[in-house]
Amino acid sequence: MLSSSNFLNAQSRIQPHVLKTPSTFDKKSHLHFKWENHQPTHSFKVRGALNKILAMKDPPPLLITGSAGNHGQAVALAAQITGVRAWVFVPENTPAVKVNRMLELGAKVERVPGLYGDAEAKAIQTARERGAPFISPYNDPEVIAGAGTIALEWLAQLPALERMLVPAGGGGLISGVGLAAKALRPEIEIIGVLSEASPYLYHQFYFGHMQDVVELPTMTDGLAGAVEEGSITLELIFQACDAFVQVSEAEVARAVAYLYQELGETVEGSGAVGLAAVMAGKVETTRSTGALVSGGNIDAEKLQAVLTRDAGR
Repeated sequence: MLSSSNFLNAQSRIQPHVLKTPSTFDKKSHLHFKWENHQPTHSFKVRGALNKILAMKDPPPLLITGSAGNHGQAVALAAQITGVRAWVFVPENTPAVKVNRMLELGAKVERVPGLYGDAEAKAIQTARERGAPFISPYNDPEVIAGAGTIALEWLAQLPALERMLVPAGGGGLISGVGLAAKALRPEIEIIGVLSEASPYLYHQFYFGHMQDVVELPTMTDGLAGAVEEGSITLELIFQACDAFVQVSEAEVARAVAYLYQELGETVEGSGAVGLAAVMAGKVETTRSTGALVSGGNIDAEKLQAVLTRDAGR
């Protein structure tokens, strides 16, 4: 479904609008971090949304999406660049920082009672009713190809990297990064990391279904929520990934605090899961290991609460 040419075309298409984010090594954690929180919308999502929308020959006047926040910002930015409108459906508990930035980018934002799956379902239904395209955060080849450009960039920066720790929610990021990385380096290990509170892809990968998953509140809101039925990512993860690891909310909070206090980086829970897995001893770093920091959109109040809790440990 996706070949090297898809990722190279995506890289060329989005290059004028995204940053080549830095990769740095932290001696204490023995991790190479890839800082996608430095992107214009403070998240990797801008890569996929831009690739999808710029690939349209004639973008329609209205784009509709469902988002936990970061993808919505990316679609809003892409809509602004192409001169069209964006309508974003978000869960009612979406962080204010994410909603405000979507509004600043000119998007219409509608909060939906319930969790991410409820917002996504409402967005899909509305798109059908309006005859407008639904821009999926993950269930789309062009969105996945855009995410995969991270791997091209990262391996150009670090050709000897042996393992990538990648946040996993709907599967678009890890499918894109894993497939692109393995196209260049078939032996590279790709490990998906997600919260115990929303382990949909973990169950899909190890048990072949997501029927028994119980979703709980999580600070990894960008990774939370059920995966769309029939999503292409449910099959792609078996090509792209070697393993999945779950982390607890306390482990994620500790990683967020570390990144802020030790490295001066503001990172949301979803972006800190790779470091959380290493700090918890669930992934070793004797091999050259990288952790993808996927986003930095965390409410100031939530960050302060994490830092206060960590100081009291």
